[in-house]
Amino acid sequence: MFIKIALILSVLLQFAAAITAISLIRRTRYNISWIFISIGFLLMAVRRWYELVYIYNAEELIRKNIVGSWIAVVTSLLMFVGVIFIRQIFNILRRIEKLREQNESKVLSAIITTEEKSRQQFSKELHDGLGPILSSIKMSISAINKSKVNSSNKEIINNAEQNIDEAIVVVKEISNNLSPHILKNYGLTKAIETFISRFNTGEEIDILLESNLKEKRYDYNTEIIVYRIVCELISNTLKHAFANKIDIDLFYKKNTLELNYFDNGIGFDLDEIQNQHVGMGLSNIHSRIRSLDGTIDTFSLPNEGFNLKITLPV
Repeated sequence: MFIKIALILSVLLQFAAAITAISLIRRTRYNISWIFISIGFLLMAVRRWYELVYIYNAEELIRKNIVGSWIAVVTSLLMFVGVIFIRQIFNILRRIEKLREQNESKVLSAIITTEEKSRQQFSKELHDGLGPILSSIKMSISAINKSKVNSSNKEIINNAEQNIDEAIVVVKEISNNLSPHILKNYGLTKAIETFISRFNTGEEIDILLESNLKEKRYDYNTEIIVYRIVCELISNTLKHAFANKIDIDLFYKKNTLELNYFDNGIGFDLDEIQNQHVGMGLSNIHSRIRSLDGTIDTFSLPNEGFNLKITLPV
């Protein structure tokens, strides 16, 4: 009677081992060798079931083959314990992979934060250092009494004043590109609207922004990354897409920030473009989104435009 109970237990353990092995197939990314191992476990469990049925119908066989039956029981037990330990190995590997992704995200975030701090510092030095110098030069030149200067020198002075004015404008633009003051002071929607206004003349391209953010603020790292991505996407569309319309949707939904970007340009083959140097822009966008634990979906085909959707936890 005891041996029968042990054999039933062995069959149950064999099936438990087979089910556990099958459940790990997805974790192995459908590795063919593990699939074969799992099928082997299942077949052995089925065979053990048939042996149990046969033994129950042959009382004499139990007494004659008692050693073989105990070997079968021990084998089933060892296989079950072995699969449990294998599952623990997979759990450890999964935790290691998760830690690797978290560390990668932290490293990317630290790099981007350091980069933005450097830009802010350089922008401040450019704005507070070179800007006042140019302004003082303009004031000095403006103080010249032009009535006492001949026409040739007067033209030189006028040209110098014009060049200084242009230099002041360029310094302000460079400073704002390095560290957008509007973003820092007024938020993401206003900063993007200001950037769009540079190109939204209605002649070459129409850029439409829809957003429900209003004056809502988020972590500066999140805002600056979204702002830079939008700027890069618009610049890429203007350079390469030959589009005449861009739609940008920026919405807050259930603790997530969603950005949906679409242009009606010539599009491209995603697989082909990512293998070329021009694919570095998309690669940089992916890296920035990973640093915020966000997700990104990209769609594009030749002559079907370009669409990018980003979801960020906020």
